[in-house]
Amino acid sequence: MAKRRRRKKTSSSAPQNVSTMVLKPGDVPSDEVLEAEAKALELETQGRYDIAKKKGDLDLATLQHTSSAELAKIAKKEKIPDYVTLPKQRLVFEILKSRAQQQGLMIGEGTLEILPDGYGFLRSHEYSYTASPDDVYVSPSQIRRFGLRKGQIIKGLIRPPKEQETYFALLRVEEVNGRDPKTLQTLPTFENLTPLHPEERIHLENAADELETRIIDLVTPLGFGQRALIVAPPRTGKTVLLQKITRAIAMNHEDVYVIVLLVDERPEEVTDFKRNTPDRVEVVASTFDEEARRHIQVAEMVSEKARRMVEFGENVVILLDSIT
Repeated sequence: MAKRRRRKKTSSSAPQNVSTMVLKPGDVPSDEVLEAEAKALELETQGRYDIAKKKGDLDLATLQHTSSAELAKIAKKEKIPDYVTLPKQRLVFEILKSRAQQQGLMIGEGTLEILPDGYGFLRSHEYSYTASPDDVYVSPSQIRRFGLRKGQIIKGLIRPPKEQETYFALLRVEEVNGRDPKTLQTLPTFENLTPLHPEERIHLENAADELETRIIDLVTPLGFGQRALIVAPPRTGKTVLLQKITRAIAMNHEDVYVIVLLVDERPEEVTDFKRNTPDRVEVVASTFDEEARRHIQVAEMVSEKARRMVEFGENVVILLDSIT
């Protein structure tokens, strides 16, 4: 689902290439070091994964979803220095690092972005897949061994950075999109799936006072696998309509994963969208003050994540604002 509006005049000449990262020697561990640590982990931590999973206080994704105010309370309790001046991403990093030093085992989860050099990072949708200090490094050997692909949701055991290293590192892959990584070899790729006409309808009617979604059901019914475009002049309520469609899909189809992608938008519009949609809806955004390469990167991450979820048999709906 997308909407189109008048093209804005711009003199930006930002390069249209994908995002890249420059890693200095020592920022991440070598493949050999990670392999040795992973083998040692197999011998030492049998059964500890389930224990850590139940505890929750060593879960990276849980901390990333925590508000800044709550993180500040946790940091104060754990006596992290200068926590008041730290941004949220750095605060999560310091809390996890402190807990890992005490207990030595953590669980990391994120959406995999594979960079041109062959290694990858687990990004968080809480930060709209931007690079952050609490990203988890995934080595090229792990990507090759399991056949990991960009956009997959990876969960596994991670360790804090050592000495001069900069990032957390993934030691062992436990789950890929909620399943055993050994099942990846049996999954079809999105490109090899057979495209079909819609066979299941998307019901948008919900609240009695929201006539717009009821009219869409009557005049232009939608189905899974279909593409639709909203074309209207400025200031006619396109964004509000998109919010109502988002709420309707989230309420009427609990088995559907809903992603809202806001590209080149104002920050206040992003906040408004998050406040007016259910919590289970993933809202990902790049604002107008970011480079063109960032718009491309976030769009590719959302597209690849949706494709990987479809390969696992899930229904996904993407609502885009906007394509101009």
